[in-house]
Amino acid sequence: MVFVDSYPKTSKLVRSEFIVAFVALGIGALFGVIQALHRTGVFRGFVSSADYYTILTGHGVLLALVFTTFFIAGLFTWAVANSLERELPHRIAWTAFWIMLTGTVLAAVSIIGGIVGSPSILGHDLEADVLFTFYAPMKAHPAFYIGAALIIVGSWIAGLAYFKALWEWREDNPGERIPLQTFMVLTTMLMWYISTIGVAVEVVAFLIPWSLGLIQNIDPLLTRTLFWYFGHPVVYFWLMPAYLVWYTILPKLAGGRLFSDPLARVVFVAFLLLSTPVGFHHQYTDPGIPSGYKFIAMTNTMFLLLPSLLTAFTVVASVEHGARQRGAKGYLSWLRNLPWDKPAFAGCMLAGLMFAAGGFSGMINAGMNINYLIHNTIWVPGHFHLTVGTAFALTAMAISYWLVPQITGKKLRQRSIAVLQPYVWFVGMALMSNAMHRAGLAGIPRRTAEPTYDEFAFEGVAGTVGEMRLQIAIGGFLLFVGAAMFLIVMADTLLAQRGGTLSVNSNIPEPLSGPDHSPRILDNYKLWTAIALLLIVIAYGPPLASMVADGLFAPGSPPIPV
Repeated sequence: MVFVDSYPKTSKLVRSEFIVAFVALGIGALFGVIQALHRTGVFRGFVSSADYYTILTGHGVLLALVFTTFFIAGLFTWAVANSLERELPHRIAWTAFWIMLTGTVLAAVSIIGGIVGSPSILGHDLEADVLFTFYAPMKAHPAFYIGAALIIVGSWIAGLAYFKALWEWREDNPGERIPLQTFMVLTTMLMWYISTIGVAVEVVAFLIPWSLGLIQNIDPLLTRTLFWYFGHPVVYFWLMPAYLVWYTILPKLAGGRLFSDPLARVVFVAFLLLSTPVGFHHQYTDPGIPSGYKFIAMTNTMFLLLPSLLTAFTVVASVEHGARQRGAKGYLSWLRNLPWDKPAFAGCMLAGLMFAAGGFSGMINAGMNINYLIHNTIWVPGHFHLTVGTAFALTAMAISYWLVPQITGKKLRQRSIAVLQPYVWFVGMALMSNAMHRAGLAGIPRRTAEPTYDEFAFEGVAGTVGEMRLQIAIGGFLLFVGAAMFLIVMADTLLAQRGGTLSVNSNIPEPLSGPDHSPRILDNYKLWTAIALLLIVIAYGPPLASMVADGLFAPGSPPIPV
């Protein structure tokens, strides 16, 4: 039976969460192509260089915060209901949705106000040009910070619905192992609860009072540290849902089964333990943080390669099993037997391939010495677009081709566009990210509308600066086209009439190595959460204590603009 027929209430919630995510994707993609064309000098007729930073903020917030959070909420809602075989507690889940939506509207209005020139509200101009990395001394309108806080609080409440569903399931299934999809969801949410403590304290205790004028000065290093305490594990909040798809759905799309349920659980436990104590690797150049703690962050970051490598092995083994089930032979020729003409499969595989490239560039970011070469250059967004912009975003779009028919009961429309779309996105990202990485090696800065300096010329390490700018512009344009193709397919499918028999279903085949082959201690959330908190105390306790030793707001800095 189709998912929407078995769980109609949950399907309605998932549809609502996906629709908000898709709208955010469309606006964020539009802002992205405007950035790419403006920064490279290809076309500057859309916005002025002053408004470029508002566009950059909107691009980052709508895609990295709104699109991701709402899509993950929809995916997790489906995964918990599907694996526990029950409707979710809808009063809690819908409360979370409306709180997140309210926060999104507040943040979006404050950002767009910076473009249209909205009047002063609460004694402050309605604007937010603080980029996605919102910390002092740059200041936004209070509505922006309140909106960001509501999005986070809403996500916390959504997690309560998942845990409540598990508690109810356990009453009916005492002694049973937690189903893998639900295990992945809850482990991700535990990591999310731990990591968002930092940004919640930053926003509620410091930025909101500061933006309202209740606090005159603020300590930039403290707010940066609280943000980056959250700023790197949030990457895994985006990636772990992609892992959920790659582990549990991609093998089915390939015609096979997951290679190992125990390895999947080990990977998610490792992310819970290691994702948060790494934030200082974003602050290698910040004064006031002892080098020893930066070294601890580097070491923990390198340990994070382990779950990624385990994932590469497990997912590839699972996909190869599917290909061989379809009759494939040979060491590598089995790749030809995979369903590359199915958009859900092709998109997930291409996303995984791009993520592997992002992992290699991430190792450069993590190293204390070689990080100085690319710090604050356009290399960093080049890496970021490989991981979140493709590993998550392309996986999200690809699995929507498989999932949306199940939550609507409608066949996928515009299939020819859907088949082509993942390849357009992949080519666009390959072009743009490649040029960004090379431009970063040449020292070209990030976060600026005017990446030039008087009496100074950048020299490309491989290729010319002009060629790299053109490649970024072409790649950014192709990404916008890819996003538009996806949204056309989704809009046509969601608005279509239901009819015919669907060829997709939510049934996930049993893995080759099941949960009974792993120790039950992997399901002990209390133990792993305690260890995760201990590692955080070791990594962050003394540096934070030294920052607040002279007072929470000292050394203080006035806001920018003053």
